[in-house]
Amino acid sequence: MKITEDDMVGELVAKDYQTASIFQIHGIDFCCNGNRSIKEVCTRANVTSDELIEELDLVLNGKVIFNNDIQLLPIDELAGHIEMVHHSYVQKQIPVLNAFLEKLVKVHGERHPELLEIREAFRLSSEQLFIHMKKEELLLFPYVKKLVSAIKSNEKIGPVIFGTVLNPIEIMKAEHEIEGERFRKISELSNNYTPPEDACNTYRVAFNLLKEFEADLHLHIHLENNILFPKAIELEKMKTMIKN
Repeated sequence: MKITEDDMVGELVAKDYQTASIFQIHGIDFCCNGNRSIKEVCTRANVTSDELIEELDLVLNGKVIFNNDIQLLPIDELAGHIEMVHHSYVQKQIPVLNAFLEKLVKVHGERHPELLEIREAFRLSSEQLFIHMKKEELLLFPYVKKLVSAIKSNEKIGPVIFGTVLNPIEIMKAEHEIEGERFRKISELSNNYTPPEDACNTYRVAFNLLKEFEADLHLHIHLENNILFPKAIELEKMKTMIKN
């Protein structure tokens, strides 16, 4: 793959997720704001287009190895992977992080009032993510699996309450953007998850967990926005071409 400064970040990651590691290093959002070119993101990331392209080329040429097998999964298996891996991770980590942040506010909130804003932002995010994931698990993902099955068997698929897959996808993408922005705020408030000098071990662990949570969320959103959703749209188009 030959990369130029006109290539879009989200499309590059969709073609080969190994590139995501480089964008992550430079703090470049490849999921919610993936519709920007290399040239555009470099103006804000304190890196030149040539330098970024060189790093991306090193990854793509195999000099840096990352697991790219996820790109090859059929769409129904990808939906299952997202639910089993990323949804499970979110459900497991939210109560842990809420407990950590509550403790930090009680112990350090007076000296570090930004912790109150971080706690509130994460609380709102956790509430919305639970709702968001349930909508995917109960509506979108089952529909994707039905589409795959219907195409394989050349059978009719019944009407769905949301009409076309484009409708829930637009809602999911809008919600992704909200959570992406919320975590950009959390990152800013926490000085990119850097504990202050007087931080205790609980403080450091909490910030590390928050940073890990954001990284997983970025991958989670990327897999949906840049791979699952476009494939679902194409799959539905294919289904409409099958005579019932």
